Amino acid sequence: MFDHQAHYQRTRWYVHDRFGMFIHWGLYAIPARGEWVRSQEEMPVEEYEPFFREFNPVDYDPKKWARAAKEAGMKYAVLTAKHHDGFCLFDSALTDYKATNTPAGRDLVREYVDAFRAEGLKVGLYYSLLDWHHPDYPHFGDRHHPMRHNEAFRDHAKQEDFSRYIEYFHGQVRELCTNYGHIDLMWFDFSYDDMKGEKWEASRLVHMIRELQPHMIIDSRLEVAGGAYGSLITGNTTDYTGDFVCPEQIVPPQGIRDIHGDPVIWESCMTMNNNWGYCSKDHNFKPADMMIKKLVECVSKGGNLLLNVGPDAKGNIPDESLEILQKIGKWMRRNSESIYGCGQAEMEKPEYGRITQKGDHLYYHVMEPMVGYIPLTGLPVDRIESVRLLRDGSELPIIHDWITDNYETLPYVTLGPDPHLPDPVDTVLDVKLRG
Repeated sequence: MFDHQAHYQRTRWYVHDRFGMFIHWGLYAIPARGEWVRSQEEMPVEEYEPFFREFNPVDYDPKKWARAAKEAGMKYAVLTAKHHDGFCLFDSALTDYKATNTPAGRDLVREYVDAFRAEGLKVGLYYSLLDWHHPDYPHFGDRHHPMRHNEAFRDHAKQEDFSRYIEYFHGQVRELCTNYGHIDLMWFDFSYDDMKGEKWEASRLVHMIRELQPHMIIDSRLEVAGGAYGSLITGNTTDYTGDFVCPEQIVPPQGIRDIHGDPVIWESCMTMNNNWGYCSKDHNFKPADMMIKKLVECVSKGGNLLLNVGPDAKGNIPDESLEILQKIGKWMRRNSESIYGCGQAEMEKPEYGRITQKGDHLYYHVMEPMVGYIPLTGLPVDRIESVRLLRDGSELPIIHDWITDNYETLPYVTLGPDPHLPDPVDTVLDVKLRG
């Protein structure tokens, strides 16, 4: 059954690090219409096959990816070793449908793992439970398969043996857990309809993972889809209960707690534009300011942010994504102390921003300029030892004057006469508590 003490030990780094890079990359970068293109367009394998024969990311340099992640303040990364289309970026002995058999001719996962480890980042791998290439994965009538409506595949089910697919995907997970050294995180995606839990023989799968890499953390999607939270919430844990919950494209309004009101480890995965995989016509990129605030919001609610990039067919992260990462990194270099090792504070958020907490330090994130002084809401004056501007360590004295006389129990600080915040995105105040 689920070992709560082991769960606590293996997730300690993850709860500390808070910020990671998601990387969606594969054959779908060539049609450049997103990672679901084959399903959405109900594309037969014959139409998708040319992308396999063409795949040759001549600019692929995971060292550049790793540097971009590190400079943005990210502490871990997750790469799509295999997405729903079944194409493998790693050199699996169980299939010919892999990067080493394309013009790329390389084990792209091996290079990713080595590059990110060299930058001191934790390494994660994404593995899709779906597989639209494997002959034994359900075709006709499945909710997502590209051939779900194709009458020519109605009788295909007679040839399908799902147990063969289970052995195939378990075998590939074994390869990923065996051939690439220490892997910190396995990100499975995703369960749906009756395709969940023991349909995947999930208990046997997780037992294998725990034997091979007992430190590895696993998401919750062996039992649920992205919109559900699973047994970490209900308390009815199983052998395949995930280590963390992973809401998608949303930050939960109040964070996530279980039925007893206790906080649950969670991570919001989020795109920078509107697609996970590369989409050449999608330029709807979220501003860097917004992404910084979403990171702070996640941490202030006890969660992580896994922010996605979708490299193009040549292996380049889009310029817009790199610009966003650079701006996030500039803010993080001054303010990461309010992110790493931090979590939900013991008081409600102020109107002007949010609060994160690490031990006896409260970090007040001021996201909009104040008229006059800044109130440290929810905090008695006698609990404060010091207040510093996090970006440079300068003192911010508690103000006692005629303006604050009516609020004797509410501490105020001032940033001086300039009405503009030192950091217009998020100015962080480091409040050290007494005792």
